[in-house]
Parts: sequence; C-alpha cells; structure tokens
Amino acid sequence: MDRSARLRASRLCLLATASVARRPLEEAVAAALAGGVDMVQLREKSAGDGDVLRSARRLRALCERSGALFVVNDRVAVARDEGADGVHLGQDDEAVPSARATLAAGVLVGVSTHDADELRRALADRADYVGVGAVFATRTKGRDVPVSGPAALAPLAAAAEAAGVPAFAIGGITPENAGLVAAAGFRRIAVCAGVLAADDPGAAAAAILSALGR
Repeated sequence: MDRSARLRASRLCLLATASVARRPLEEAVAAALAGGVDMVQLREKSAGDGDVLRSARRLRALCERSGALFVVNDRVAVARDEGADGVHLGQDDEAVPSARATLAAGVLVGVSTHDADELRRALADRADYVGVGAVFATRTKGRDVPVSGPAALAPLAAAAEAAGVPAFAIGGITPENAGLVAAAGFRRIAVCAGVLAADDPGAAAAAILSALGR
C-alpha cells in the first residue's frame, strides 16, 4: 500500500520520546510495534538535530521491518534527510505549505489541533491527518493545551474523518481510559506514556487496540 492507504488503515500512533520510556527507546518501540502499533512519531522536543537524526535512522529501520509508518515531529529537514514517511507539525511549527515545499512528493504532513478553528485551518491547508486533543491531562506537551475530554472533541474528529482526513485522539490516553475515547466515537489514538511507560509496551499497545475494537 502507498503511504496514504497505510495511513487510512492506521489506528494506533506511538509518540516515541526517550525520557518517557521505561526501557531504552528502541526496545520499547520494538515491543510496541509487536503489539500492533501502526505508526511511530519520533517526538524529541529538546534534543539536537544530530541526536534526532540518529534516533530517526534507528526507528525508521524498526518501522520498515514492521510495516509501520515512521513520522518525525517538528523537524522537517530531519524527515526529509532520513526518508521518513511524514512529518507532524504543532500549531507553533512550520506551516503545512512550507513543509510540503521541503519534502518529497507523497510524504505525509500531520497537524496537531485543539479546537474547531485549528481544525478548519488544517483542513484548508490539506493536512494528511490531524491529532485532536487534549482528551485527558498530559505532561508531554511542550505548551499548555486545554483538556476538553473525549466527548467534546469527538465531533472534531468526526468532521475530519468525514473530509477524508484521519484524526487521532491524543493526550493522556492509557489502556485504562482508551475505552472512553472509543465510546466517544474516536477511531484512532495517538499515545505516549500510556505505552512507553508501561512494564510491557506491547501488551499496553494491544490493550488500546482492543479498546478500539481492533
């Protein structure tokens, strides 16, 4: 399948951050991939480009072996240089059209959204997918974002999906509360500590997918 088709089939995205992982990051990501993660986003806000490049090279190889998509958070040049499947942009990052001008054709561009206005802009910019949050309280965001709850945010995800843009719930999601996210209507989840900080990242990923009905 091409990247767009693989994205549409994806249900669980792992935000890979070394400081959050209970194990070495590569080991935790490999276990999560074995548990069913479809997409890995390397998210190292404070690391230098050299460190991010090295991590990207290793994680991309893991994803290729598992058939998962590999995305780099924020660093458009790193995504380009390492042949990533995509880049994910926050509201304070480079604009979607600018990122597309740097990336090769067919590389995915995702955008974090928190309200209806941000979602409208992302759709107008033709983002390939969006994150919608924060559904629960989280400490992994680089800036303060409102916590709106899954029921309040699910209509945003539904609007994105209706427009053909996959929408991932994000923010404080764990195996214990993933069922609430699914019950609200979300079809996809992005998770960080809920998997990486677990004793068994693979089992945590599988539990979240089970809550989604996969």
